Formats: sequence, C-alpha cells, structure tokens
Amino acid sequence: MARTIFKTEEPVILEGFQAVLKPNKFGFSLSAIVDNDMVDQLETDRPGSLAWAESKLKNPKRSTLKPEPWEEVAQGKYKVKFSWKDETKPVIVDTEGTVITDDNIPVYSGSKVKLAFYQKPYVLKDGVTYGTTLKLVGVQIVSVSSEAGTDVGDMDDTDVADLFGKTKGYKQSEPNVVNDVSNGEAFDDF
Repeated sequence: MARTIFKTEEPVILEGFQAVLKPNKFGFSLSAIVDNDMVDQLETDRPGSLAWAESKLKNPKRSTLKPEPWEEVAQGKYKVKFSWKDETKPVIVDTEGTVITDDNIPVYSGSKVKLAFYQKPYVLKDGVTYGTTLKLVGVQIVSVSSEAGTDVGDMDDTDVADLFGKTKGYKQSEPNVVNDVSNGEAFDDF
C-alpha cells in the first residue's frame, strides 16, 4: 500500500495541550487546527486505507469502524491529533531546515508549525475494530508562542528539512519569541 504524505502548505496553529519536544507521562503529543482543504484530501485518501484494514478483519460483517481521526471544531476548521513514542519521534526542524535539538523550546498552544504526516490504517487486536490514524513524519516550527511561557519510515533529517524548504520565522540559533497580545489582554508590571 502506497503511503501519501500530506503537508500543510501554510503554518497551522497548535491548540490545546502540547508535548512536542518533551514527553509527558503519556508520551509525546501534538494537536493542531487544519482547514477544510486538508480534511478533503484526507477523506479522499481514507477509503483506500479502510479497504486495506477491511481485508485484515476476522469477520467483516461484525466489524466496528472507528470515526475519522479529525474532529470539526468550527465551520471549516478541524482538530487533528498526533501522538508518538521516543522511538517513533518525527523529525522537528526550524524554518532554515536545522534539526531542533533543544527540548526546552516552548512549543505550546498558539505556536505556528507546518506538518507532514500520513494516514495509516489499523485493526485492533480484537480483529473486528478498525479505522485510520494520523502519523507525523515531520514538523517545522514557524513561530513559538510566548503566551504559555511518528514512524518516520525511511525519511531522515535531511529529507524532512527538504520536504518543508526554508521560510521566514523561527530559527533555533536566533530565537524570535514575542509577546502575543492579540487576545486583547495586556499585562501590567506589578
């Protein structure tokens, strides 16, 4: 089964709890908001993945299909979630394509990133529950929000950096963290 890599052409905003560079007790996680165009691509890709999973079911007539791995949160906006373990960590690069090695960078809700991922079919151990999940290949950090203070297959660090190319924004060697006052709140000194 051929793997299609989906890439967000424009940066997406991280929303909710993030554990991108440092794991929490459940491992690494990332959730972001994507637009309708990305979900349309995923929906076009999903039937092929589901067909593969259906071919692996013990009893297709008694099977249970899990919902899509994205959730509509507003008109034309969808939340996608990713999780991984240290051994399947995606390559994370800055806007120059340099691999991020500092795990103390505050990549939290409000940060902007570009994502590269694929949709993977699965069948649970019960042999009747199936669906698709999204697996990260790479992340490019475009901007870091100061408000909050996958199976990479055969792609290596250089391949992921080349996938995104260069863009203006965050550089590991020259952090450009700025206060985000777009929510209308200003903080006064005490």
